[in-house]
Amino acid sequence: MLVLCERHRLSSMRVTRLNPGHVEPYRALMLEAYRLHPDSFTSSVAERSILPLSWWECRLAAGASATEVVFGAFIQAELAGVAGLSFDTREKTRHKSTLFGMYVPDRFRRRGVARQLLGEVLRYARSHPDTTITQLTVTAGNTPALSLYESSGFLQFGTEPCAVRVGAEYISKVHMWCKHARPSEN
Repeated sequence: MLVLCERHRLSSMRVTRLNPGHVEPYRALMLEAYRLHPDSFTSSVAERSILPLSWWECRLAAGASATEVVFGAFIQAELAGVAGLSFDTREKTRHKSTLFGMYVPDRFRRRGVARQLLGEVLRYARSHPDTTITQLTVTAGNTPALSLYESSGFLQFGTEPCAVRVGAEYISKVHMWCKHARPSEN
């Protein structure tokens, strides 16, 4: 019975690239993330909440020239999690992408949402012609996130002490990377 329930929960989830039509639920979810987990993000709720809706829409804009993409996981019609990917456009670093803004609210955790989102982000990164590496930072001590990333092929390559300051507290960030196998490397 547990297996059937788990399959049902996962089958009712869909992951898709967000577009400007998703701007309001995306903005609301990210503001929630910044408010509830200030140590997990380099942006604050104060600085992001004053940005115009057009800034958020630009982040979700489609097209070949988009340097950022954001994926959303939906359970029924509710946005249950998000993860973004940015591409470096400079000549010497365009082989790198960066995972950003990964967030799954508590009410949707332990359902495989984060793993599905991460899988879709990595599939998209591998499909990008110039991208061979995805990197990210995660708050030191965030064991569930570290475990998820390590189980998906990410390796730690350093810890940045005092990477962000939240109030009077300094938070360290673990830097991780994942090399994508190209079809010719298999």
